[in-house]
Amino acid sequence: MNYTHPPVLVVGAGPAGLVAALTLLQNGIPVRIIERDINHRIGQRGPGIWPRSLELFNFLDVPEVNNLGKSFPLIRSYKLGETEHSHVESMILHTESTPAIPFNVPKMLGQQLLDVILRRHLDKFSCSIDMGTELRSFKQSDEGVTAVLAKKQGDDEILETFDTKWMIGADGGRSIVRKQLGLMFPGETRAGSWIITGDIRLTGPGLDRMYWHKFGDANDKCVSLRPTDEIGEDGWHFLILGRNIDVKNLSDNEELILETISSMCPMKITFNKLVCTSEYRANVRMVNKFSEGRVFLVGDAAHIHSPTGGQGLNSGVQDGFNLCWKLALVEKGLANKSLLETYNEERFPIISEMLEMTSSILTRAMKTGGMDAWRTTLLYMLGIHCRFSSIVLDEFAIPVEGKPINTYRILDEGNLEAGDRAPDAPKLLHLRPGESDLMTLFSLYRPWRHAVIVFAPSPTDATPILAALEPYDKSLLRSAVILPSSARATPVASPADFVLLDQIDHAYSAYLVEATQTKVFVIRPDGVVGAIVHGAEGVKNYFSRIFKDA
Repeated sequence: MNYTHPPVLVVGAGPAGLVAALTLLQNGIPVRIIERDINHRIGQRGPGIWPRSLELFNFLDVPEVNNLGKSFPLIRSYKLGETEHSHVESMILHTESTPAIPFNVPKMLGQQLLDVILRRHLDKFSCSIDMGTELRSFKQSDEGVTAVLAKKQGDDEILETFDTKWMIGADGGRSIVRKQLGLMFPGETRAGSWIITGDIRLTGPGLDRMYWHKFGDANDKCVSLRPTDEIGEDGWHFLILGRNIDVKNLSDNEELILETISSMCPMKITFNKLVCTSEYRANVRMVNKFSEGRVFLVGDAAHIHSPTGGQGLNSGVQDGFNLCWKLALVEKGLANKSLLETYNEERFPIISEMLEMTSSILTRAMKTGGMDAWRTTLLYMLGIHCRFSSIVLDEFAIPVEGKPINTYRILDEGNLEAGDRAPDAPKLLHLRPGESDLMTLFSLYRPWRHAVIVFAPSPTDATPILAALEPYDKSLLRSAVILPSSARATPVASPADFVLLDQIDHAYSAYLVEATQTKVFVIRPDGVVGAIVHGAEGVKNYFSRIFKDA
């Protein structure tokens, strides 16, 4: 399709909005991004990137997030007034890498640097952000959205009327988009959970930059300092919290912030620069629905919650990814508009459970002052599923009446159903004539296409299934036949895009397939198993739920 005007307006240039925009651009859909602030935001903000988000950044071909992210440092805890730490603990539960889970190590990457990385990828599509441009109002119809924008120019502003077909509100917890949609935002503000956070440059004897240092107790008063070279060689991200900290008076008071840090750190601190600060209260809120007509909400515009568990930024990124592969198909005329209803259908129950989980972690953290509640692979987000979705299809799963949805769960590698995260499998050997390279399944998964993975004892067994793919646009899917390790490693001619030998049985193990079985997996553009079916009819049945006239 040729566009003279961006069909999608993204309001807000944080990670959720930028990932939404990048997903659309990689699908060939132009976007316009506006940001109310004149300058790009600075600061670490939410720095934790969990394994499922690392997988999505891999699918988006943004390897810098994993490559530049740092592992969570161990935490040295000190009692107030003592220079020797009382104990050392890890915030996260460490796991071993497996063939199915290549990104097993959570990373810390400040939001300021993450935004820079994402903007560089947007630059590849000649997409920039209109800074200092605010959404004032909008109206929508069956055909599109008309937005009134205000562009700041010094003390003046210029009003603009902008017509678009779709709008994505990624404009944070005080979202103008959400308010003008008239959506409810029920929830609570947790008492006693105020935090001052920010970035600072300082030095002090005994502040080993290999560790995260925590002075005091959250039940009383506490300061934590986490080293980060993103700010400078003397850079730290700090938190000030506790029931006996007057956070209200600290806010925007640089002198008092420095005094508070100094008074709680037993070593002599030399302050070089207070880079930025922000105030946080544990608001736990969520919209009653994620979209209305042609307007959608992602990230903090749709849900805000406790920072404990570090799920916020990650959930927002996953919102945008879930929405935008679907929006791209609808905008191209390849899918019915009803596909967009599954954005709310799939994300609403997931976020509901996330809010409950992070609130529970906050309650435990405030009671104990420790990090034990963080040490669970539940936070890795690899077990999140949408098995309940109306567009997934599983011909092997046995329905259980009244079974809880339980969307936020710990990954169970011994069970794989449609709606689950698709596992990886490395060291797959090409068996096409003239090819002998190795590849991984994750290299097939991209936000602009489905992947049809046919496990079959021989290429002949896959032939009817591949024939069923002929009517579909080749740019919308990739096909791969995966043969068991017992098959011969000889070149094979096939209509499939790839014929692969699972020489170490990584794929057959991860996807729970027997060597004698023929079993088909359709992987959605967001790396979710869309379908698990027996053969050609199942594939056609699944795609009838996605594509128009399929």
